[in-house]
Amino acid sequence: MLIISDDQGYPDLGCIGSKPLITPNLDRLAAEGVRGTSFYVTWPACTPSRGSVLTGRYPQRNGLYDMVRNDMVNYGHKFSPEEYAVSPEMTLGLDVREVTIGDMLKKAGYATGCVGKWDMGQAKRFLPLQRGFDFFYGHGNNGIDYYTHERYGVPSLFRGNARTEEDKGTYVTDVFRRESLRFVDQQAGKKPFFLYLAFNAPHGASTFGEGTATGEKKIAEGVQAPEKYAAMYRGKVADDKLARYCGAVTCMDEAIGALMDAVEKAGQKDNTIFLFMSDNGGSGNGGNAPLKGSKGTMWEGGLRVPFIMRWPGKLPAGQVTNEFLTALELVPTLLAATGAKAPEGVKLDGFDMLPILSGKSKSPRKEMFWQRRGDKAARYEHWKWLESAKGQGLYDLSTDIGEKHDLSAEKPEVAKMMRERFAQWHNGMDASEPRGPFRDY
Repeated sequence: MLIISDDQGYPDLGCIGSKPLITPNLDRLAAEGVRGTSFYVTWPACTPSRGSVLTGRYPQRNGLYDMVRNDMVNYGHKFSPEEYAVSPEMTLGLDVREVTIGDMLKKAGYATGCVGKWDMGQAKRFLPLQRGFDFFYGHGNNGIDYYTHERYGVPSLFRGNARTEEDKGTYVTDVFRRESLRFVDQQAGKKPFFLYLAFNAPHGASTFGEGTATGEKKIAEGVQAPEKYAAMYRGKVADDKLARYCGAVTCMDEAIGALMDAVEKAGQKDNTIFLFMSDNGGSGNGGNAPLKGSKGTMWEGGLRVPFIMRWPGKLPAGQVTNEFLTALELVPTLLAATGAKAPEGVKLDGFDMLPILSGKSKSPRKEMFWQRRGDKAARYEHWKWLESAKGQGLYDLSTDIGEKHDLSAEKPEVAKMMRERFAQWHNGMDASEPRGPFRDY
């Protein structure tokens, strides 16, 4: 079971203890499994990060290396159905030649379900039922309203390949909880199953804030959360927006707890892997300290995320690892755990991390690279280099996780080495077989 949250920051788990977050179920997963403190995503925002999770490939290799977004969604503009039908959000997606973890596990005999935020394209050819999943209930785009399930006037939930408004008015985390439990109840103990549960929580809603005028920048409403959960944090955090952010995390945590209970009730706890991570760094979450930066940046706060994996009897309980790991490791790890085969002729960019999480070996990962348009970054061993519009420099993460002390003037030879490694990686990505939707091919 692979569970992804949306814009949940590095410190945003109750068990970390730096914020008043209430996440007893994620804390229980961590207590019964392994929590990673040096786990990275492949891009500092949604779409490319999630594409790597599904394919095990760098965004620059699978072709989905930028957001699939319309240009007017943040400017008080509501799309007509006809306008939306020909917009980038409807016509772009993950290249149909890409093989997803759903394809791989379905071929190995698993029942495959996808619930929540797909974000890999909404045209029929891009939707989960055509990408290796037997079941889909969720939205194909980003940042929907938690209650109307619309994105700037467009109903966004799908059941299978068809849009649906059957649950309009119901808080969407509760909808995803119900559909996930239905899938698990149908499969657990009967057939091997894989559930990809991709929450949109705690991402901000697409709702136009009160006072937003047509054609003007949206007044952000922030995260939506039921009052029951937001009330838990009022008086404990800085403002109402942060209370709603925290409330959305706690509501999501309860949904995850219900899934954990359902698996245990079915007698499948020891046979079921739980993987949890965020798709990128936190935004609107009160900060990612001790990390610098947030979602959308190449600082650690945009790229380093919470990670937990539980597999009773196969992984130790209550362990914390600082080994260098990334989302590129997810697909190879799931293949190793299930006995499924990697597709022939497809280059995977990660490795099986079970030996590392079990404490039997050190991570073989020495380097990782990121590019978001003109923003670039690289990590090699304990060195981090970045060159971006929001800042640049060379940092020693072994002593400076907060990226406070730029060492590029003191260590010019290291900075040069990092730039050369980035250039070599970039050349390798350019030499890969062109994939859409952004490559010129």
